[in-house]
Order: sequence, then C-alpha cells, then structure tokens
Amino acid sequence: MIRLVLFDIDGTLIRTRSIGGRSFGATFKTVFGKQHKPESVSFAGRTDTSLLREFFGHYDIPHTEENLARFKDTYVFWLEHLMHEFGGQVCAGVPELIEDFKRLPDRPVMGILTGNLRIGAEIKLRHHGLWEHFEFGVFADDSEDRNQLAAIAQERVGEMLGRKLRGEEILVIGDTPKDIDCARHIGAKILAVATGGHTQEDLLPHQPTWLVENLKGLRARDYCA
Repeated sequence: MIRLVLFDIDGTLIRTRSIGGRSFGATFKTVFGKQHKPESVSFAGRTDTSLLREFFGHYDIPHTEENLARFKDTYVFWLEHLMHEFGGQVCAGVPELIEDFKRLPDRPVMGILTGNLRIGAEIKLRHHGLWEHFEFGVFADDSEDRNQLAAIAQERVGEMLGRKLRGEEILVIGDTPKDIDCARHIGAKILAVATGGHTQEDLLPHQPTWLVENLKGLRARDYCA
C-alpha cells in the first residue's frame, strides 16, 4: 500500500517555459553583472542549490551566505515577475489525478519532491492553484543531492506516521531520469511521465515502474496497491 506520493514540479505538475532558467539568468545579471544564456545549462532534474554552486564557480563568485541571500532575494522578484508575464500551464491530467488520490479511502500523504528552492516551488504552484494540495515537501534548501532529498522525504514522513516508511510504500511521479534515479535510491516505485523534456523513448531505458505519455485519465488506485 502506498503511504506517500511525491510529485516533481517542473515538467510533471506544470510547464513553465524555462521560467526558472530565465529567472536565474536575470538574477545573475541584476545582482552580479554576469550575462548568462539559460540554454547553456540543463536544469532538468537538477537542484537549484547545485546549480547555484555551479554558477558561482563558473563566474568565480564567492559561494558565501551573503551572496546566496542576495541571489535568493532577487530571484524571488524575477520568478514572480516572469510567472505573471508568461505563466506556463498545468500538465494534462494533474488536477484530476491529485483529486483522485485525495479520494482514496486510505489516502496517502501528498508531497512535493523538487529541485526548486522552497520559495520558488511555492511561487510556481500558487500561481497555478496547486500549492495547497500538498501536505509536505522536500526542496533544494534541504539538500543539493536529489537522491538525498528522497531519503529525507522517507525519513520525515516516517516520523509523521510514527514508524519507518519502507521504500515500496512510496510513489515518486516525475519526468526525468533523475526522478527515476532518486526513487530507485530509496527503493520507491516510480511513475514516469513524458510531459517534460524527455520522451517515453528517453525514459524507458531507465526502467521506471510505470511509464505514461501524460497523467490524463489515470486512476490513483492503479498505482497504490
């Protein structure tokens, strides 16, 4: 029985037209005077904190708490601005599948597992009316390592439930090979969806538990046994 469902955000719940990358670029230009081309770095499946470390190293900017705070303050501004300007869209079938999970007689904990900073995740999901559906989340603030995020989620929800949570009681829903890898890291089941930048052909060699084109028409009970 699945006791925890963890959704990725970008490419799984919503498509944002690379707004995260654009916000990174605008922030580095505004705060540090560095011109960055978003297409020069792949954001798919990465954590914002690992990307920040890479950016700071590339531009020879000291990776200090002060510079992190300067980045985050301005990043929030650009992300909110670009979300209102471009918005993006909710991926097919997402609202219906979330509601179907919530209707299960013995409903699992509904959570987020994302490489976004927490504030970025909240801005994106609130814009689309999805934030309030989730009781729990692990974010780039918790770890740079996506696999470690899965382990943190497993431990924290186990504490919430008052017992150790087994990997097979967790379902990760994501759109990248890194989502599949992080699910496998804790022995979780993975529902891979080809609504991000990876096709079903790209994802199949990574051997997810299930692989679908999109979340439209799926029934929660089929993935919770």
